[in-house]
Amino acid sequence: MDFSSFFEDKVILVTGGTGSIGSEIVAKLLNYNPNTIRILTNSENELWETKLRFKKFSEKLRFLLGDIRNFERMKRATKEVDFVFNAAAIKHVPFSEYNPIEATNVNIFGLENIIESCFINRVKKLVHISTDKAVNPTTVMGATKMLGERLCISRDFAKGASPTNIACVRFGNVLGSRGSIIPLIKNQIKTGDIVTLTDEKMNRFFVSISQAAELILQAMVLAKGGEIFVLKMPTIHIKDLIEIIIEEYAPKIGKNPNSIKIKVVGPRLGEKTDEYLISSIEFFSCYEMADMYIIYPMLNFGGNIQAREIIRNSKAVKIDENFKYCTENGKPLSKSEIKETLRKFNLI
Repeated sequence: MDFSSFFEDKVILVTGGTGSIGSEIVAKLLNYNPNTIRILTNSENELWETKLRFKKFSEKLRFLLGDIRNFERMKRATKEVDFVFNAAAIKHVPFSEYNPIEATNVNIFGLENIIESCFINRVKKLVHISTDKAVNPTTVMGATKMLGERLCISRDFAKGASPTNIACVRFGNVLGSRGSIIPLIKNQIKTGDIVTLTDEKMNRFFVSISQAAELILQAMVLAKGGEIFVLKMPTIHIKDLIEIIIEEYAPKIGKNPNSIKIKVVGPRLGEKTDEYLISSIEFFSCYEMADMYIIYPMLNFGGNIQAREIIRNSKAVKIDENFKYCTENGKPLSKSEIKETLRKFNLI
């Protein structure tokens, strides 16, 4: 895919651009000679740290302090922008349960501010980053992300003469991202002799930060409007992951792996043993590519696939009882495969 010709000389906004995914999107975009990348966050400290990280690219970057909940700020931030990546979100499940209004304000109303600002300023494309927890949601965070996806599709349908194409990218857990399981396990090993596990049967989809960002860029290039791009991801058995990190990380900090115990503490409220990346109602408009699935928009009030150009090199998924994009349906990575993956991305 020719990213260079697509992103060259373009003005790009990355909301949540100081986070794990957002900053990796910025890092990859810098390889393709954009005119300017605007990085927006509501954290002054993170903005400063990101500025230091990308110091040698200062001429290409603009550092915007702001919040997607502020509509006027978003109108200014999207002015004369070609493409917008939205990586801003309340993403932690427990915090969303305890602060449901804030999760709603950011993940739904903040997203609407971005969409409306894109329409006003005639932005070419907006790609919104979603999560597997938006499929059959059982938590506040999952529910807000599901509504965020529906909002993107609905607003793309109803955009009128606006040139803005809106699409979503959906993926599972990101290996090594801030607040994710690997930093948590390492911290528990470092500070004590017990690593907690919610359920011994727990499985999750995983992707590296670099892989996620690469496929998000692909979605931006491919998007025609209204699609949900679902990344193909391997499954990891969480107990295997914990055991490998204990085995590999404990000796590096002077601890005996045999002294570290795994304690099963039970699932959190609404936590699933297995995660889905595609729901059953999406199968009928689902197409497959080499590294992703594409869910084309359907009109709920008509039941028909919206007349959109089907992306070349994609093929319709054959609908049968065996097609489930779920962690319980795929074979988890072996311990040796997990170990190889973690080493590849310098996570152990």
